[in-house]
Amino acid sequence: MADRVTVIGWDGSPLPVAARSALGAATLVAGAAHHLALPEVPADAERVRLGSVDLAARRIARHRGSAVVLADGDPGFFGVVRTLRAPEHGLEVEVVPAVSSVATAFARAGMPWDDAQVVVAHSRDLRRAVNVCRAHPKVAVLTSPGAGPAELALLLGPVHRTFVICEELGTEREQVTVVTSDRAADHSWRDPNVVIVIGGFGAPTGRGGWIAGRDPGYPPALRGWALPADAYAIGAAAPAPEATGLGEGESTELRAAQLARLGPRVGDLVWDIGCGSGAAAVEAARFGAAVIAVDHDPAACRRTTTVARRYGVQLQVVQGVAPQVLEDLPEPDVVRVGGGGAPVVAACADRRPERIVAHAATRDDAEAIGRALAEGGYAVECTLLQAVELDTSAWTERERAVAFLLSGRRTHP
Repeated sequence: MADRVTVIGWDGSPLPVAARSALGAATLVAGAAHHLALPEVPADAERVRLGSVDLAARRIARHRGSAVVLADGDPGFFGVVRTLRAPEHGLEVEVVPAVSSVATAFARAGMPWDDAQVVVAHSRDLRRAVNVCRAHPKVAVLTSPGAGPAELALLLGPVHRTFVICEELGTEREQVTVVTSDRAADHSWRDPNVVIVIGGFGAPTGRGGWIAGRDPGYPPALRGWALPADAYAIGAAAPAPEATGLGEGESTELRAAQLARLGPRVGDLVWDIGCGSGAAAVEAARFGAAVIAVDHDPAACRRTTTVARRYGVQLQVVQGVAPQVLEDLPEPDVVRVGGGGAPVVAACADRRPERIVAHAATRDDAEAIGRALAEGGYAVECTLLQAVELDTSAWTERERAVAFLLSGRRTHP
């Protein structure tokens, strides 16, 4: 095992004394081509091009002498330190950090970044990074080959964002470009780059926060989920049906059970088909998931958009008739079917989301939906839910809601 392993962050500025000292004593230096070309790298040191960090770590573990690993930005922030310290390599490292590429990118843009989401994009799971960009108003994306600004823009599709693309930060070729997402796919971008994705609506940018990333307390006055009907009423001045709260077949208790089975989370894409009042779509978005809300009714689409803005979440609202309108939508992780019955459920099952939930008013409809889920390769659960709202002034029944809740869990890919 190497006698000493030092990881040095590099941001283009002169190396500090500790970094120069470690490099001067190094008998092995690992890094990218521009790192190995630094004048401080000893001429007689073994040089390792840093492609696979795992391969480099195994080579360092076999080395006898002092090893140095050079990495862009802060190597402890989505960097090589995690891999080098993994139990299978057994390396103890000293770290000389530098300014992270994310901090540098935001500095070049002149923007604060404590309220930004930070994601790493790889070609194998780029859609997760895209879903975060759909759901949040400020995201920094650390890209990789095959998962850069152009690919990010193509997957965002009709969701409009502004890209601040920072190429080769810290080098003589550093360049910062501001472009709309629909234009980003028309260019070739140099690696490495960081993309700041801005747009939509969300927490106001002028107020300070108390936690980095997404503030779980926004908006301040809103606490809890599965909110009652009046939380989704637009107002008496709006024309019907915009002024209504929950629609027919919707209930607070049913929505709570549906969301519990879906478990929407950051990085997910949720389809809400038959979004109605927008309640389920908005609450899924409040968990941090990206949401596409679909309804054939223009009034429902307008209502969903209005409620989303009220509660500071971002949605893509699509007007159209399911299942036909679903063909052009990106792949979902979980799906709520609020209308359309078994044919829509079957079409959703063909897209292989992890979870599908639906409801039915009659047993016949419930059996049809259950068959569609089972034939689509889903384990089916059905529960008859009954909720009775009481008037607590007289303890009398005010309203009763009964529905079959069906949920499907994908049993194989």
